Parts: sequence; structure tokens; C-alpha cells
Amino acid sequence: MDRRHFLEISGWSFLGLAASGSLLGACKPGSKEAKKIMPSPTNTKLFWGDLHNHCNLTYGHGDMRDAFEAAKGQLDFVSVTPHAMWPDIPGRNDPRLSWVIDYHTGAFKRLRAGGYDKYVKMTNEYNREGEFLTFIGYEAHSMEHGDHVALNYDLNAPLVECTSIEDWKQKAKGHKVFITPHHMGYQTGYRGYNWKFFTEGNQTPFVEMYSRHGLAETDQGDYPYLHDMGPRQWEGTILYGLEQGHKFGLIGSTDQHSGYPGSYGDGRVGVLAPSLTRDAVWEALRTRHVCCATGDNIKIDFRLNDAMMGDVVRGNSRRIYLNVEGQSCIDYIDIVKNGRLLARMNGPMTPVMPEGDTVHCKVKVEFGWNREERYVTWKGNLSIDKGRILKVTPCFRGAAFTSPQEGETEFHTHVNKIISASERQTELLLYTSKNPNTLTPATQAVILELEMPKDGIITADFNGKQFKHSLGELLEGSRSHFMIGWLSEAILFNRAMPESCYMIEHYMEDKEPERDTDYYYVRVRQRDQQWAFSSPIWVERV
Repeated sequence: MDRRHFLEISGWSFLGLAASGSLLGACKPGSKEAKKIMPSPTNTKLFWGDLHNHCNLTYGHGDMRDAFEAAKGQLDFVSVTPHAMWPDIPGRNDPRLSWVIDYHTGAFKRLRAGGYDKYVKMTNEYNREGEFLTFIGYEAHSMEHGDHVALNYDLNAPLVECTSIEDWKQKAKGHKVFITPHHMGYQTGYRGYNWKFFTEGNQTPFVEMYSRHGLAETDQGDYPYLHDMGPRQWEGTILYGLEQGHKFGLIGSTDQHSGYPGSYGDGRVGVLAPSLTRDAVWEALRTRHVCCATGDNIKIDFRLNDAMMGDVVRGNSRRIYLNVEGQSCIDYIDIVKNGRLLARMNGPMTPVMPEGDTVHCKVKVEFGWNREERYVTWKGNLSIDKGRILKVTPCFRGAAFTSPQEGETEFHTHVNKIISASERQTELLLYTSKNPNTLTPATQAVILELEMPKDGIITADFNGKQFKHSLGELLEGSRSHFMIGWLSEAILFNRAMPESCYMIEHYMEDKEPERDTDYYYVRVRQRDQQWAFSSPIWVERV
């Protein structure tokens, strides 16, 4: 399919290209012409994980075993992270902060009174090389330096005491430990990150840009900081750090406090590695071959010359290749150079009905919306009568907690599960509660990747009720159903998304170095407000 025909049938548009950028639409992927000018392919795959989340092991909710089970259900690797220390904890003489101090210090004592040994044992129990990887990690708070998480390669790593984050870094030298700042954008001196203490290298190869706290790319845009720890500010953000000349990869983590690692929409990290082995994933983290996603597993293949995200290369002519696969309709894709837009690719306002009878598409089926406090159990299946289910992707959420609040009581984690999946049917066991407010979802969902004719029927059979829609109907728009009448729980068949609205391949060339070292990264926004960000590629002027 040539570029002109693609634009006609997909609704995509290409705007904001720099004067130095030239679309290489004549180059067909895999052709001799493309091979002469396009970056070389890689042998890596994208694996997804959560390296920072919490359960009731220290302070938080939900049993640790349930947390590991939840992680297994939708991630490739995880670190279930206890809170470990806060060397410069403030407010010891401030009655307003006494409760906050008590729940922190009490949790630290419980960790040292047998909790950490239990944690190490269970982390080892769940580790399965090539199937599901687990890592030992723990968190230290700091007013001066900002909060950090230590992630260990060693599955028997000890709990290292520290008097400050800088002391922690010194003690970690010579060991396979990553020390990662998170919720970057809070005010400096109040647990926000201080870029003056950033040290480039193997100890801090990446930083956490997104979590339940919000998005710290810059001081503007989606996902502002709304936690009681305060608003975000410019000096702690990612773009501020890049503009200081620092080199680091970008990850997301949930920072969940309800025992649900990988909770959908709360943040996760993707790693580009050749295999799901401890050594391969660790090396991908060390070399910054990582990306950040808010929830959907949005695939970003971003290369510049023969470099991949996280790399540093030299050259004045920069051949840029980008291939993105979303999980829903893409709103826009940006290529950012030195903090400004080099190119923006806008997706369609409304997905365009695909040509032909058989369609390759994605349909998200969502469950929830009841108004009572009680959980609703959904047991049943989604099935099709024609074609094939190519993949079932979970979008499972934990309860909406970022940190404990006074008076909260402990609860049992409800672990959602894909019981089985075949080419015609998937069986699900889900639990939903009411949405906490009109801006915070508590729904559960799966995304069906389908190859089927437009007259094929998709059926939801749950809790004694059955609802059916043809793929053609869902390509026209979403359909919803209450289970037992108005204000009861509901099922939403989201609009079917054809390939043309969630896939884009882009070629361009930038021949204008601006600095001795320029940085480039990619940001992807879907229309459902799910985001993904590549790590930067740095290019040195020749």
C-alpha cells in the first residue's frame, strides 16, 4: 500500500514536519532502496513489567501472594516493592504529621521483623526463567534527594541501611543494583527529584516518568500531580533533566498501594530484549533500551541510523524510522527533538471503515459501572462465530490507592483472570466495583485482537445474560448494555479499531544538527488517553 492510498483510507495526516525532514514514502519496507537508507532491524522483543508497587507487606493494602498472582496475569516481570526507610523524615514535633510518621516507621519495623525474609522467599518462589521474572527491590524516601527505588539483580539481595540516598548510592557501588528516582516533578526539598544529584551510568540508567502520581514529562499536559504531596513543577521534570544534558531512559511504574502490580492505566515499563531471561532483561534495563507506558502495551519501534532507543550515536544525517502499534485509535504521534516537535502524525478523528469483508482489528470489551460499594463478580466468556481470536490482552486494574489515608481498613485483593483462551473463545473471571468518582475508572477489560468477517458475531455471555453484535456494527460504533437495568453494572463493547487507526510506519531524515549532542524521543497518545514514550536517542555532531 503506497503512502497516498494509506492516507485516503485511514484518515491519518502528517503535520509539523521540520524543514529538514523529508518523508521517504517511496521506500517500501524490505525493499533494496529501504535497506540502503533505513536503520537495521533488531532481534529484540518487547516485554512488560512493573518495578515499583506496594502491598500490605509494609504500608498499603492487599496480600503479597495476591500481588504476585495479579502480576503473573498481565506482566512478564515484576518487583513487588516494600517501603524500607526514610532517613530524613520530617515533622517529629508537628502533631499534624504524627499519623504519617507512625505508619511509615511502623512499616519499616515490620519489614525488619521478618517481613523482608518473607518477601525474599516469595520473590524467589515466583521467579521462572523464560516465563515470569521477579526482582528484589525496596524504596527509600528522601526530602532532600527525592524518593528512590533500589532494584537488585541478586534474588537474595540484603536490605541495605542508609543515612541518605547518596549514602545508598555509595554502598551500592560495585553491586548489580539500579537506584531509580520516581514521582520526579514534586517540589525540590519535599520529596521531588533534585537533578543536581543525578549521576549518569549503570547505577541510574533510567528514571520513572509516570505512575499513579502523574506524568512528569514536563510541567504541562495530561496527568497533573493531584496527590496531597503537592503539584508538579518544572525543575523536577524529565524535560528539565534532558535540557541539563543528562542521559537516562524512561520508564513507568504503578506505585500502586493496593497489591496490584501492573494495574491498568497506572504505569508500566517495556524492555527491548532478545529473550525473557534475567540477564537479557537486566542488560536491556542497563543500556536504557526501555520505554514508558501508562496502561496499554503500545509498541514503539524507534530507530535512528542503526541506534535504538537509549543509545548514543554520531552523525549529522539522521535516518529516522518509526513503527507504532497501539491498542486503540492513535490520536497523534510526536517525534521530539531537543524539547520541541520535529514531526507530528495525527490519527483519524473517527476510525475509517476498512475495505473488504475480512478485517484485522481490535475490540476492547469493558465491564463495570455498578453504583454499590460491593464487588460484582463477572464469570463467563467472550466468543466469535467466524474468524479467529489472535490475542487476548488483559486490562486489569487494582483498587485506586496511591498511598494510605487515615481510617482506611485493609481489604482482600480481587485478582482478575483470563481462565482460558482459544481461537474462538476466551473465558474470564473479573471483579468490578463502582468508579470512585466521575474521573477515576474502576472498570476491568480485555482487548480482543481479531481476524474475522464483518458479518461475524461477537458474543458476551456473563452472569446469565447474553449480548451479541456483529463486527460490522462495532466498526460503526460502540454498544453498551446494563445487566439488570439502569444504574446497574454494565458491559461496553468499544468501537472496533481497524489496523489503519492503530498502526503507523514513518520514515524521515533530519540533516540539521542543532547542538553538539541532540536528543530525540517519541511520544504516542491514543484517543482513550493512554500514552507511551520511548527513551531518547542521543546523536553527537560529527
